[in-house]
Amino acid sequence: MTNPLFRSSLAILDSLISFDTTSRNSNLELIAWVEDYLTQHGVSATRVTNDDGSKANLFATMGPNIEGGIILSGHSDVVPVDGQDWSSDPFVVTEREGLLHGRGTCDMKGFIALALAAVPLLKDGKRPVHLAISYDEEVGCLGAPAMIEKMVAALPQPALAVIGEPTMMKVVTGHKGICVHEVEVLGHEAHSSLTHLGISANMVAIELMHDLADLSRELWENADPDSPFTPPHATLTIGQMEGGTAANILARRAHFVFDLRCPPDVDPDEILKPFKEKAAALDEQLRGTFPGTGVRVEQLSNAPPLGSSGSEDAEAFVRRLTGDNSPAGAVSYAAEAGQFQQAGFPTVICGPGSIEQAHQPNEYISLDQFTRGAEFMLRLAEELQQE
Repeated sequence: MTNPLFRSSLAILDSLISFDTTSRNSNLELIAWVEDYLTQHGVSATRVTNDDGSKANLFATMGPNIEGGIILSGHSDVVPVDGQDWSSDPFVVTEREGLLHGRGTCDMKGFIALALAAVPLLKDGKRPVHLAISYDEEVGCLGAPAMIEKMVAALPQPALAVIGEPTMMKVVTGHKGICVHEVEVLGHEAHSSLTHLGISANMVAIELMHDLADLSRELWENADPDSPFTPPHATLTIGQMEGGTAANILARRAHFVFDLRCPPDVDPDEILKPFKEKAAALDEQLRGTFPGTGVRVEQLSNAPPLGSSGSEDAEAFVRRLTGDNSPAGAVSYAAEAGQFQQAGFPTVICGPGSIEQAHQPNEYISLDQFTRGAEFMLRLAEELQQE
């Protein structure tokens, strides 16, 4: 491999994977490591911490402080390895048959490692490159908005943002948005033979979940056949549910969490309006029957979708670097790209590896894809040096 970025990228990847940045953990050790690395190359960085200071975003600029820069963005957090059958230590990069295994190699520390390896070259560009590393993407894209707000205020207007989610180095110009809701039902305990003396939170929750199941089917039945997404329609799933104490007690509490993923032209608030009205009516009914009962619906996160409009120049620029001439893709997963676009940055998704390997036991990125990522960074540096 003749690309000078390749070996340094591998060494950086080893370091990044060694930090267990599962979303439930702090990412500060990784952020401190990146800060130290950037300092060694004469680059200062800005932290944007969460409310309790346990996690941080980081952004930094290589090159001149002028307009027209390129944002390279990735998230530092990874999903849990709990209960997964790994053949090697998830937090040690292990090469087997041309594949680099480790939690986050694909999603998406591989991209971050490649961007960091390019720092010495990107410093000499005639346009700036802004590195952005976020936290808590995996739990609803919660960390990036505060960082993006600071970037909007601090940086001369960038020309585009590249979000390095794994796309096999193909250009993606659309992703679905995601909103996550938690529903809690509080009932009134009584003996299960005396249903007139209490309220089963489980029974109320089942009624609400039944409505969501019907809504999910309606979304599928009314899918737009011309949609570029797979599946083409907005999707709604209930990911968690729990409730009750024993079979012979009317349940005091029930709880479930659902997510709704919508294409750019679909309004999640409109979709959920009848459900929220039903929940509010049940809440009033329960409270009028027994004190302390009710229904609570809380939105935990709401990340906007990414649309292709306004990002044509960004798409053309990235295609020039990758050589990708295939039709622009659209992905059904959520990402931070929509948040960057919402802030006024023309945005595309493009990164090494396959999303099919993300979140899996023995997660990996192939050496071929890692090589293609290194080539992308080298071409970016060359492009900016020649302008």
